[in-house]
Amino acid sequence: MAQRADGNGSRAAGAAVKTPALELVGVSKNFGNADIICGADLQIAQGQRCALIGPNGAGKSTLFNLISGRFALSGGDILLHGKSIAGRKPHQINRLGLARSFQITNIFHRLSVLENLRCAVLWSLGYRYSFWQRLNGLQDVHQRVEQILEEIGLQGRRHIEAGLLAYAEQRALEIGITIAGNAQVILLDEPTAGMSRSESEAMVALIRKVTTGKTLLMVEHDMDVVFNLADRIAVLAHGEIIACDTPPAIRNNLQVQQAYLGNAIESERP
Repeated sequence: MAQRADGNGSRAAGAAVKTPALELVGVSKNFGNADIICGADLQIAQGQRCALIGPNGAGKSTLFNLISGRFALSGGDILLHGKSIAGRKPHQINRLGLARSFQITNIFHRLSVLENLRCAVLWSLGYRYSFWQRLNGLQDVHQRVEQILEEIGLQGRRHIEAGLLAYAEQRALEIGITIAGNAQVILLDEPTAGMSRSESEAMVALIRKVTTGKTLLMVEHDMDVVFNLADRIAVLAHGEIIACDTPPAIRNNLQVQQAYLGNAIESERP
C-alpha cells in the first residue's frame, strides 16, 4: 500500500491544519473480482489546482465517478470540506458545492448557447419548472448567464445552436455549464482532449480564469497542460495514488517515472 499522499505537503509541527476541500480516505472500488481502486488516499487543499495523471486503465475515470457520486464506493470515504459525501447521489453532491464536466462533451446540441447556460443557472439558483413564470423577468438568472458568457468568451455566440459551435467552443460552453452553480470544487475530465496546441493554450487560460479561488481536480493526458496549470500532481497507478507533489518534484520522482511519467513525456515529443 502506498503511503498517504498529502496534497498539502509536509506541515510544520504545531501549525494549524486547514480542512481539505476534497479528501479521499482509503477509497476502493471493485467490479466483481476486479479491483480497480485499491485504498486511494488524497488530500486537495482549498484553492489548489491538482491534476490526476496515470497510465491508461489506471482507474482515473472510475475515481472521478466515485467522487461525483456516479459509482458507489466499495470501501473508504470521500469528504467534501470535511463532510462525508459517500453514498450521496450526484445531484446531492452538486448542491453541496462540487461540479464536474465529462470526457465527452455533454451539452444540449439543439439549444442555443444562452439556453444551455440558462438551464444550468435556473437549476443552480433553485428555480424549478413552471408554466407561469416568465424567464425574462428573472434578473438574477439573466445576470449570472451574462457573467458566464463573458467568462467563457462566448458573448457573440449566445444565439447559436450549441451543436453548431466549433469543438473548442463546445468545450468552453461545457465549462460554463459546470461553473454555473458557483461550485467551489470543480472536476474536469480531459478538458483539452482532441484540441490543437493553440486551442489547448486558450483552454488552459480559460480554466485558470474560471477556477481562480476555487479548487480544481482534473484528469489530463497532455503533459504540457498538466505542468503549466497544476499546483500539484497526483499520480494514480495500479489503483493507488503513488505520489502527490509539486510538478518539479513529480517530474523528478523515480517511482513516478518508472510507473508512468517517463513514457508519457516521451510520447509527447515529435
